[in-house]
Amino acid sequence: MEEHEDQDRASPSEHKGRRLTISIQEHMAIDVSPGPIRPIRQISAYFPRLSPASCVSEPRVANPAGFPSALGPACGASAVQGGNLLSFPMGGAPSRGGTISLVDTPKDVESCDSDDSTSLGTLEFSLLYDRSTSSLHCTVFRAKGLKPMDFNGLADPYVKLHLLPGACKANKLKTRTVRNCLNPVWNETLTYCGITEDDMHRRTLRISVCDEDRLTHNELIGEVRVALRRVKPDQAKHYNVCLEHPPPLSSPTTMSAALRGISCYLREGESEQQGVLEERGRLLLALQFQPPSREGDSEAGEEAEGWRPGLRVGIVRCAHLAAMDVNGFSDPYVKIYLKPDVHKKSKHKTAIMKKTLNPEYNEEFFYEISLAELSEKTLEITVWDYDLGKSNDFIGGVSLGCQSQGEPLRHWLDCLKSRGGRVERWHTLTNKLPGSTFHD
Repeated sequence: MEEHEDQDRASPSEHKGRRLTISIQEHMAIDVSPGPIRPIRQISAYFPRLSPASCVSEPRVANPAGFPSALGPACGASAVQGGNLLSFPMGGAPSRGGTISLVDTPKDVESCDSDDSTSLGTLEFSLLYDRSTSSLHCTVFRAKGLKPMDFNGLADPYVKLHLLPGACKANKLKTRTVRNCLNPVWNETLTYCGITEDDMHRRTLRISVCDEDRLTHNELIGEVRVALRRVKPDQAKHYNVCLEHPPPLSSPTTMSAALRGISCYLREGESEQQGVLEERGRLLLALQFQPPSREGDSEAGEEAEGWRPGLRVGIVRCAHLAAMDVNGFSDPYVKIYLKPDVHKKSKHKTAIMKKTLNPEYNEEFFYEISLAELSEKTLEITVWDYDLGKSNDFIGGVSLGCQSQGEPLRHWLDCLKSRGGRVERWHTLTNKLPGSTFHD
C-alpha cells in the first residue's frame, strides 16, 4: 500500500520518464502575478510644487549657480522613486540643513489650456443708426493681434456681419479679405437698409472675424455681439473690444431633437390657425399724390404728365428678402396694383434683378386718378421670385389704403395729406396679403 501511495505522489514527469512536461493544472497553479500595479506617473510629478514650509531651517539667498530660485543652497534636489520622496544633497555631500518637501500639483489648479490662455485679438469698429433713412452703418477699422490660423503663422482675415435673430444670406454683409496679416486694416463701411426703431430695440448685431481658406472651409477666429438697443439714434458709437469664442451650443440627444421637431411642427400649425404673418423682407416705397394744376400754371394745350392729377408710386429698393432658390438667393421683381381694378389696367411691374436678396430698382409708376377716387382705392404691392420654365414664387407683399393698419395706414394718410410732397417709408413684407389671392 505504501508503495502505491508513493507512486501516486510522484510527479507526472517521473511517470513519463525523463521527459519534463507540465500539466495544465500545474501551469495554472504557477504564481505569475507581477506584483502590485503601480500608478502611472503624471507630468506634474516631475515638476512638483514646494510646500509652504520648505527650507525653513536655512534662509533664502540668491542662487548665482542658475538653479531654481525655490531651492536654497542647503536644499538638495529631490528624486521621486516608488512613490516616496527621497532627498539627495547637491554636490554629493550630505546635507546638514533642512531638506525641502516636494508635493504633487493639486488637481483643482486651473489648467493652462492653449485656447483659454491665447488671445484671439481685438477689433475696432463703430456703429451709427441714421433714423431719417432707417439705415445702420457699421464702419470696420482694424483688428490687432489676431490668432494665427494658417501653417505659415499668419491668417487671411475678413469681417462679416449678421443680424440676430434670423441670421441668413439676406442680412449678411462682408468686407474684403486682407492676405497674410495678423493686424489687418479695412476702413470699410457696411450699411443695413430698412432698419426700423423696433429692430434697434430687439435685434443684435454679430460681428465675426474669419480666416479665408481657398481650398477648405473658412474658419472663425472670433466674434463680437452688440445689442443694438445700446446704440443711440444719430450718434456714432466707437468700439475697441476683444474677440470672443462663440457661445457653445447644446448637443441634444435624439429624443430631445425629435421632441423639438414635434414642438416646431405644432407651433407652425398653431401659427397657421391663428393667422400669424411671417416676415419676408422689407420694401422702401415712395408715394406722392400730384394735385391738379391751377389755371395759368401751365401753358395752354400742355398735357404733360407732371400736371395731371394722380398718384406717383416709386419702388426704391428691397432689403433682407427671403431666399426662394436652391442657391440661397432669389431673382426678385415687384408688381403693383391699384384696386379695385375694373378695367384690368392698373398692373405695373419692375425689372428682374438676378441672384440678389437686396435689390435696388428706383422705378416710378403713375396712376391718373383724382383724390376722391384715390381715397376709395387700395394699393397692393407684391414681390415675386422669377423662375424660368415654371410658375414664379411669391416672396411677400403689403397693401396700403384706408382699410390698412399700422405703418401702411399712416403712410397712405400722409400721402393724401401732403398734396404734392414725396413720402418715403419702409414696409414689412409678409407671406400673406390681407384679402388677396396670388396668381402670377
